[in-house]
Amino acid sequence: MSVIFKAGVVLIILSAFTQQRLEPSGVFCGIKNTAFQEGEVITMKVFYNSLGLYIGAGEATFSANLERFNGKTVYHCVGEGKSYSFFDNFFKVRDRYETYIDTSNLFPVKFIRNVDEGGYKIYNNVTFNHIAGTAVSTNGVFKTTSCIQDVISSIYYARNINFDQYQPGDKIPFDMFLDDEVYHLYIRYLGKENVKTRYGKFRAIKFKPLLIKGTMFQGGEKMTAWVSDDPNHLILRVESPIAVGSVKVDMYGYKNLRYPLTSLLSFR
Repeated sequence: MSVIFKAGVVLIILSAFTQQRLEPSGVFCGIKNTAFQEGEVITMKVFYNSLGLYIGAGEATFSANLERFNGKTVYHCVGEGKSYSFFDNFFKVRDRYETYIDTSNLFPVKFIRNVDEGGYKIYNNVTFNHIAGTAVSTNGVFKTTSCIQDVISSIYYARNINFDQYQPGDKIPFDMFLDDEVYHLYIRYLGKENVKTRYGKFRAIKFKPLLIKGTMFQGGEKMTAWVSDDPNHLILRVESPIAVGSVKVDMYGYKNLRYPLTSLLSFR
């Protein structure tokens, strides 16, 4: 698993996991999308720091388009990540995650994980049956909890959370299906503040996910994320210490946002 990219993009941008037992939150049980629209594209850049200097190591793009799937109108959302050519010499990463999300309630109906990290390849194709409470993956049939999300759908779902309903310190729990397991997760809302990124200075909403202790991350709430304090709830920055050094991920570009980016106070 790549310290430079996997930690920088997949675990940070695509979510972070904990096995603390929590009940699924009603927040994640069916809402209308008001945050993003068809044709939106977001570009993120990953920086790795081991000696006090952040170096560009890779990038990720997230796109959302409307399609038809099994007779339903769905958002086809794709997250793709790659290491830069220089880092390919040490650890080449080419990751692609796809989700098909029901537009009526933002529940995932299909999820595809296709990753290649230093020659270690994973492919998993998952179809969700929310009525039966199952996920049929490449490896078998697995029970799921209600209101289940996948690693990409949870990002787009979370962008529709009304953070004004929460107080700093509140936890927002949800369940996610990945690698044929159900993870019980939460993010802790920390409030609002201005954040200066490599793109510019923004009014932002700040939160922390709880992490499992592993080879790269310390356990606990070490990771911090900021999203734009406007109706887009656009990911602006994520940063975290890792086993060796630290990573920082910044939004570097966007197209076709649903609303003007009114949280932008000034460019870099």
